[in-house]
Amino acid sequence: MSATDETDKAANRRARTDHARRRFLKGLGTAAVAAGATPAASGAWGGQTLQDAFAAFFQQHYQRMTPEEIQAALRRIERKAQRRYGVPITCRNTPPQDGVVFGYAINISKCRGYRDCVHACVKENNLSRDTQYIQVLELPQGSLDLEEGDRYFEGEVPREGKYYLPMQCMHCDNPPCVKACPIEATWMEPDGIVVVDYDWCFGCRYCMAACPYSARFFNWGEADLPPEELNPDTHYLGNRPRPRGVVEKCHFCIQRTRKDKPPACHAACPTGARVFGNLLDANSEIRYVLENKAVFRLKEDLGTEPKFWYFRDT
Repeated sequence: MSATDETDKAANRRARTDHARRRFLKGLGTAAVAAGATPAASGAWGGQTLQDAFAAFFQQHYQRMTPEEIQAALRRIERKAQRRYGVPITCRNTPPQDGVVFGYAINISKCRGYRDCVHACVKENNLSRDTQYIQVLELPQGSLDLEEGDRYFEGEVPREGKYYLPMQCMHCDNPPCVKACPIEATWMEPDGIVVVDYDWCFGCRYCMAACPYSARFFNWGEADLPPEELNPDTHYLGNRPRPRGVVEKCHFCIQRTRKDKPPACHAACPTGARVFGNLLDANSEIRYVLENKAVFRLKEDLGTEPKFWYFRDT
């Protein structure tokens, strides 16, 4: 790496630190006012104790934290969720398995546009009720022009002359979103999952602009998440409650898949249209599909190398 590149990276790190410090100090001032008015609502430090607030401010990037620091961060997340929602959660740091790279395929001959996958994803991943990681497009038969897709279709499905194409993060092997992030808040894990460190992201949204699949979403406000519907089984890089002002995305239900469970969307599909598994396992269903079906990927000409394929029965 050249001296210029090193200088640019150092400048980006300083910029992030300065931005975070300003945001933190601004929060202290706002909280001091709020504390006098609503001391029991969410606490004077944005739903945290002062000790936790300072610890979070000085928290390192996930990839640079020691095991002890990660455990401390997990406990802070759990305490903050308890204060905010009144519900105890467990936040884990389950690592990737050796010899595993995840891939996905969808049989669009079987997809009927029911959106069960969408609703299961929202529930499993503690999404704000105005956010959906999975977008199901209704397209004219024979068309692959995504501009013709209607993601807001209503009424009884499937409709004659239409077919349905679910889209979500493609977990590209050459992800442009990762290259676009100026502070390395997003990266690809050894098991192929593209993740976000929500405590490092400062919401510049460069990754959103770089993603050709419109698969990233910005938190403009606090999550609209009913406490009684909170999923308490969470992962640091996955479905834990996210802060306002960061970008989030599909993470292949990392809290499930790293424990040998299928993603929630896969488990919820009533027609068996979804295929998920280990691309390195020669006996897996996903490998069978790739080796025996006429698969295709969206926008292959961009060179992003999605680990997400589509196919038909015929």
